[in-house]
Amino acid sequence: MGYTKKHPQYTYQKKSFYYFSRAVPYDLREHYSTSRLVICLRTKSRYKAELASKNIAFKLDDFWLGLRLKRVVVPAHNKLLENPSELPASDAPTLLEAQENYLMTKGVDRNPLFFSHTRRAIGYVADHIGNKHIDQYSRIDAASFRDHLRRRGLSISSIKRNISCVKAVINFNINELGVECQNAFANVYLQREERQNKRTINASTIRKIQISSIKKSDELRLLMALISDTGMRLGEAVGLKKEDIYLDVGYPYVDIKKNEVRGLKTSASTRTVPLVGVALKAAKLIKSATGSEYCFPKYIGKGCCKSNSASAAGNKWLKRVGGNGVVVHGLRHSFRDRLREVETPTEVIDQLGGWSAATVGQGYGDGYKMDLLYKYMSLIKL
Repeated sequence: MGYTKKHPQYTYQKKSFYYFSRAVPYDLREHYSTSRLVICLRTKSRYKAELASKNIAFKLDDFWLGLRLKRVVVPAHNKLLENPSELPASDAPTLLEAQENYLMTKGVDRNPLFFSHTRRAIGYVADHIGNKHIDQYSRIDAASFRDHLRRRGLSISSIKRNISCVKAVINFNINELGVECQNAFANVYLQREERQNKRTINASTIRKIQISSIKKSDELRLLMALISDTGMRLGEAVGLKKEDIYLDVGYPYVDIKKNEVRGLKTSASTRTVPLVGVALKAAKLIKSATGSEYCFPKYIGKGCCKSNSASAAGNKWLKRVGGNGVVVHGLRHSFRDRLREVETPTEVIDQLGGWSAATVGQGYGDGYKMDLLYKYMSLIKL
């Protein structure tokens, strides 16, 4: 056996093969059945033996350090809670208090739906996890909330909206009150939503819907008729006032703007859209109706428009008339396609539909005049 300084550290040779040999530290002997560790390195190469020896020695040192640390008393162990379920006192607001702080400041001049959506999302969290102080929610709580919404059958987009609302409430309070904590609901993992179909409705189906709408001419059907030839969002149409419809002018049009029962999605949503085709017929019937100042009073109540009710009723009827897959928002998708088919410039399409401009330059100036807008709108009449 050759065990001299000419060999790498912790090695010796026997029959030309290198062996690793190291004594077990005295304070760790209780963990081993032997006082010395001997391992055949299965090599006659001094270079390979040196590499193997260093690697084994490093792993042993690391392992032995771990064994020694296990014996060390945990620092500040006297601060640990005897019952982990008991959370330490907090100066941060509870989630429901944070909600009221948020609504009091951010809710100024906001649509009633802003309040109801916020309270609904926060209520989901309070019911499922509890009304904790905002610095006491954990990532596990946030993930549990996500899974809870998924089990309730909510779509990925609905789950995102609820979590975004909770995140906004907590972020607002962290920034406004200087709470030193991380927002547990930030960066919650959500799988990508399956790509939806384009929802475009073909021309023959739209025409069938329009004919049925004018024939029936009740509030729901007139709402569908108005949307079909204006491309308005459902909420924009539901909250429309009669005074926003102008018929006794050179080019009849509808003036889409914010009012006390509904806001608008973006600043670009404020616009005027010429009335043509079935939308013009529907507008005349709406204006001639007596009673309410709103075009669709059935879907107005308590200071807000009931877009969800209108959507549910509209989708149910459209499926009956146009078949499965036909939904209210498909009328807006189709409106854009119909304008494309008559070679309408993209800027004109965006202006008519209230879509945000793609470039800064598109936002300059006052936009296209009514006569040009009417020119392209008249081309899409079915």
